[in-house]
Amino acid sequence: MSDYHLLPAQRLTGAVRVATPAQPEPVTLTSPALAVMTDLRHIPAAVIQPDVTMESANAYMMLRGIRSLLVLNGDKLLAGIITATDILGEKPLRFIQERCVKHNEILVSDIMTPLDRLEAIHMSEIQHARVGNIIASLCDTGRQHTLVIENGVDGQPTVCGIFSLTQIEKQLGTIIPSVEIARTFTEIEAALAAG
Repeated sequence: MSDYHLLPAQRLTGAVRVATPAQPEPVTLTSPALAVMTDLRHIPAAVIQPDVTMESANAYMMLRGIRSLLVLNGDKLLAGIITATDILGEKPLRFIQERCVKHNEILVSDIMTPLDRLEAIHMSEIQHARVGNIIASLCDTGRQHTLVIENGVDGQPTVCGIFSLTQIEKQLGTIIPSVEIARTFTEIEAALAAG
């Protein structure tokens, strides 16, 4: 350790404060969309393999306090997404009826939304978008989540972010009207202003 010198330290006395993180800027419909995006370039993605049981996926989501997992195949490539709605909704019951399996035998791959049914918004669109644009897009598709992609170093699409309606609600401090109630940005804005 001779390459490193000792750092001077001092004894603490008197009134010593503890730093607190700066309060984040409040989020509104006109805030930049990036303010509500989970940036996977800075935060590790919550992932799971397709051959894991649905029950294990649900337990993992509850443990992490999240409502979706990206499903990666053996090559660490995106195979799909599984959400709490997939697990707690009708999909498992339909699968049980169709395949005559037990609830604890259902795998992530059995009920996930596969890659070929996923959509993503390119980061170039997000950089100039507002929170309201993201909400309108999610409500229009009837989804709780949307992925954000950019071109990787090899030119291939890479998932670099995710938007979650639940996270946006937390940051806005309000419930976002359901898809049936609000289909346009104007309707969403009016409902949020009233709430």
